[in-house]
Amino acid sequence: MARRGHREPEVRSGEPGRVTGAQEGSDGPAGAAPIEAQAGAGTDVSGEPPTVDPTERVELLLRDLRSSRSGLPSREAARRFIHYGANEIRRRGGRRWPRELLLQFTHPLALLLWLAAALAWAAGIIPVAVAILVVIVINAVFAFVQEVQAERAVEALAAYLPAQAKALRDGRVQVLRAAELVPGDVLVIEEGDRISADARLLEGGIEVDLSALTGEAMPVFRSADLADTGVGLLQARDLVFSGTTCTEGAARAVVFATGMRTELGRIAALSERVEREESPLERQVRRVAWLIAAIALALGVAFIPIAAFGAHLPLGDAVVFAVGLLVGNVPEGLLPVITLALALGVRGLVRRGAVVKRLSAVETLGSTSVICTDKTGTLTENRMRVTTVWTAAGDHVLAPAERRAGRDAAAGGLAVVMAACNNAQPGAAGGLVGDPTEVAMLEAARVLGDGRPGTRLRQFHFDPVLKRMSTVDERDGGVWVDTKGAPEAVLPRCATIMEADGVRAPLTAERRRAVERVVDARARQGLRVLAVAERPLAADRPPPERRDDAERELTLLGLVAMQDPPRPGVAEAVAHCHSAGIRIIVVTGDHALTAAAIAAQVGIVGDHPTVVTGDRLDRMSEDELDTLLRDHHELIFARSSPEAKLRIADALRAEGHVVAMTGDGVNDAPALRRADIGVAMGRSGTDVAREAATMVLTDDDFSTIVAAVRSGRQVYDNIRKFICYIFAHSTPEIAPFLVFALAGGAVPLPLTVLQLLAFDVGTETLPALALGREPAEPGIMKRRPRRRSEGVIRGSMLVRAWLFLGVICAALTLAGFFYVLLRAGWRPGDPTGPGTPLNHAYRQATTMTFLGMIAGQVGTAFAARTERASLRSIGPWSNPLLLWGIVFELALAAVLIYAPPFQALLGTAPLSADMLAFVAPFPVIVWGADEVRRWVLRRREDRDRQGAASVPG
Repeated sequence: MARRGHREPEVRSGEPGRVTGAQEGSDGPAGAAPIEAQAGAGTDVSGEPPTVDPTERVELLLRDLRSSRSGLPSREAARRFIHYGANEIRRRGGRRWPRELLLQFTHPLALLLWLAAALAWAAGIIPVAVAILVVIVINAVFAFVQEVQAERAVEALAAYLPAQAKALRDGRVQVLRAAELVPGDVLVIEEGDRISADARLLEGGIEVDLSALTGEAMPVFRSADLADTGVGLLQARDLVFSGTTCTEGAARAVVFATGMRTELGRIAALSERVEREESPLERQVRRVAWLIAAIALALGVAFIPIAAFGAHLPLGDAVVFAVGLLVGNVPEGLLPVITLALALGVRGLVRRGAVVKRLSAVETLGSTSVICTDKTGTLTENRMRVTTVWTAAGDHVLAPAERRAGRDAAAGGLAVVMAACNNAQPGAAGGLVGDPTEVAMLEAARVLGDGRPGTRLRQFHFDPVLKRMSTVDERDGGVWVDTKGAPEAVLPRCATIMEADGVRAPLTAERRRAVERVVDARARQGLRVLAVAERPLAADRPPPERRDDAERELTLLGLVAMQDPPRPGVAEAVAHCHSAGIRIIVVTGDHALTAAAIAAQVGIVGDHPTVVTGDRLDRMSEDELDTLLRDHHELIFARSSPEAKLRIADALRAEGHVVAMTGDGVNDAPALRRADIGVAMGRSGTDVAREAATMVLTDDDFSTIVAAVRSGRQVYDNIRKFICYIFAHSTPEIAPFLVFALAGGAVPLPLTVLQLLAFDVGTETLPALALGREPAEPGIMKRRPRRRSEGVIRGSMLVRAWLFLGVICAALTLAGFFYVLLRAGWRPGDPTGPGTPLNHAYRQATTMTFLGMIAGQVGTAFAARTERASLRSIGPWSNPLLLWGIVFELALAAVLIYAPPFQALLGTAPLSADMLAFVAPFPVIVWGADEVRRWVLRRREDRDRQGAASVPG
């Protein structure tokens, strides 16, 4: 055979060249000679494996790879794994951390602090400038560490979803981790599989999406029967490559390259740029940060002339005032704590069985308003069991212990076709491996009769649009078309029906209606029904190449009814969705009556849902679909194609809904990408669906989606609590400088810039972090979903933080400041500088302001724990991390106040017992005031609900 586009092996340091097909002692199957023998003969001292020529004849390639069409023995594969290493793409990535760290010094809040340091330096206030620089460094390092940890947390989630591959080991199909593949393995490739290594097709034909390598969106056909000459490797029609996906068909292929030696690995080695995507929440917070920076800068610039000319302060004092405003407006820990809260939410979801692939998805989950769910495997257990088989002779209730061979000819023929038109295979553990429906049918075939398939000549794969699958098989000296599928898809293709004695009788209109009545009766019981048919082909003619030529003039053998019971806990999860204002729409390929029965069993719909079939949906215009979704709340889309999912997702998003869409097939990928949250099945889903989805369910359970929505709401609430907590301190931080400036110097500065920095950096951070771990509030799943346009920072939050909690804290801290000064005999305008009689009292007064802010901070932390609920309803001690954070900040405050080194640095002074007693009630006052506000808010909401309930119709 002429070699096409032959590529010389890549020359590596010390590599003697590729192994040719002329080696001796390689005529046996894999394991006949261990790979070490080959390595010793054709490998350099670095252990780099030899390169084979994937374009040579299959027999030579198998010989070079020391493999066979039956694959590798497990022991030989283990030896090769040690030699070749894991089948993984290793990204070197370069030294990215310096750039990431540099970004922490240049975000808007850091730039604001740089400006404050420059002003302090220009005014000659060197200690303040140095202190601000220290704050910048601490914040940057802290944010960098948190982001790196969050990034690693998301990357570590890949271990929960290892890419899988099916390969022949020990002569049987086994499901392996893709990383365990080695050269010489024989891959079993089916529709929806991600191809995990470069391989040469041995048998079969498939369509492959090569867009990951070539950028071409249209799938291409690859077949073991095709051979090209004079083309490159990517164009060779009998080669498939790692990173691509099979969109149609089935084939087997021998692996010739893994890991970094694949085409994908070569591309990865040339392109090491990995950019981190900024989440919508982070973008929103960054915009808020710029807004804060602009406000702080405007305040600073505006008040310098006011302080200098209006209040007649010296220029140095005016600069101190501007620096204080700038520093007081900076919520230093805002960005890293948000990132950490999202990362913690992602980790928590993993424990519940949901792997979220992007941090930003946690935010979106909390606002989900519509869940479009499949039925099989999501609402149900995906544990199919054939309960009843119907033929022209009547019903056959299957009992696994009783074999029913010979009962009637139609049942025997049904068993043969159920086994032949089937891709389930024996697994390594002794059971069956494959689609749950096909596994159930193969098990039923064994119970019903012999169920021995013949030799498969051709396969027309299951088409989700056509809703049927066919194979062309050779058996009993003839060639047969064997078909299974949805009854409404198979019956129109049938011309006859097999009687109990094996006679093929015409399928009249009356008999068709009788069969349809059986289908409807089974479907009303919540059973899934498939029709099974066959057609003999002429022995002197080649098998049909076109599907339409094969699937015609069939003989109906019977109906197969399967039971897939609802999952435990789904009904409860559905009830939670309804109470949370989340709408559930069933979009399934199953029969309308089956879908309605299951949906009613789990509480999604009542007795009279609106059921729309795929044919009716296809005839609808976009306006009609919009009206249907808007006017009918209980909706079931049955016999729907994957394209219908895309239309439904688009229509719901156009109405402003946040849509979560489940899917598991190849054709579900567009809808999963288009939905706000694409949810793929981790067990039964295809690789294509898992890659397109935002979230993957490792347990395929609908209840996990609801748990993820609840977790998303909790994380979003905690971010808001943290932001409210941070912003509430801006008012008491700015108020002392405003009093100082507006008094024209008659009132000394109630808080020094260094004390402010110690407050921001030292005492504020740990409680803020603890609020990110706050447990969910009662009734979190009884609230309506938030609007898509609603931001994380709302006007009501700013009013609560700045004008309610902030004003209360500012008033209390200034009260403490004036309490100390006035008790010492101070009058406005009296000097308080070093060497004056009132200097010690002034230092105690600023310390009182500092401690008062910390005490107010404690009260704010307890108040911020809930937005509406009372603290008693969630438990004062239910967040131990917050309690430890408060203990830490109080201990740190004691050190800063009473330790002589910090007294000299910050200008603090010891406080007397009466001063401490004056500050002690501050936390209770702040928390109590907000508790009253929340009580009034709840009363108002209750009255509004009662008023709405009393309004008729």
